[in-house]
Amino acid sequence: MSARPLDGRVAIVTGASEGLGRAEALALAGAGARVVMNARSERVHDVADEIRRAGGDAVTVVGDVGDQSTAERLVDCAVEAFGGLDILVNNAGIIRDRMVFNMSPEEWDAVLRVNLRGTFLTTRAATDHWRRHSKESGAPAYARIVNTSSEAYATGPPGAANYAASKAGVVALTLSTARGCGSFGVRANAICPRARTEMTTDVFGDAPEAGEDPLSVENVTPLVVYLASPDADPITGRVLVAYGDRIDVMSAPTVESSLRSASRWSQDELHDVLGGHFVRQAATGQVVVG
Repeated sequence: MSARPLDGRVAIVTGASEGLGRAEALALAGAGARVVMNARSERVHDVADEIRRAGGDAVTVVGDVGDQSTAERLVDCAVEAFGGLDILVNNAGIIRDRMVFNMSPEEWDAVLRVNLRGTFLTTRAATDHWRRHSKESGAPAYARIVNTSSEAYATGPPGAANYAASKAGVVALTLSTARGCGSFGVRANAICPRARTEMTTDVFGDAPEAGEDPLSVENVTPLVVYLASPDADPITGRVLVAYGDRIDVMSAPTVESSLRSASRWSQDELHDVLGGHFVRQAATGQVVVG
């Protein structure tokens, strides 16, 4: 694989002013991509300056990725500044942690707006661009989407119902995009990064004082670059957990047990068969939620 596998490619990175998004933008630029960077914070300009000082190309679009106009402006900016779009990295995300019985509708909406709606809007704008490009050229587009989910989608942290729901939605959106847009070149995957950032301080705590930090964002960025590269063409519709020196490939939900009734289920039979199944499971220590 080339040291600069993304030479000539154009990438969008959302949430790029700090943390993982900043590291992803720097890594993509280091691999040769020209980068359109988005964040709500003006600090994104500093990251673009850092890329340009290193000899790369970067432009910025400040705005709320939950606004359709921002998502469309990102794609338009990629085309206007660099002549096209090849890669979309959806990283923007927020948390508003609270137990579900104390969570306000506004806290729910805010998280779903950025984490899921924002990912949808940029995906919509990018896939529309790629579909039109493919129809005009008569060939599949070079199109890579890397969405940011979280293991919270599978574990359901007790104080983060909004975040967990948004990240489950990102996984479903990714799989549907991979299946629905693959015919014109789109490769869509989701990553679940275990990375120490300002947003995850309460989860992972402070970095170790000595030695390499296994939860450094730099341990996640090589995977993002690879998924954006030509070599990753066979990989689509997958969910990958990345941290330290590990990549865990997640499988789709599977059937744990299949319970049958002789006819329509009665309440007594449900109690005996279904209830008995979970009683036996609890007795053997296999309870997942409790």
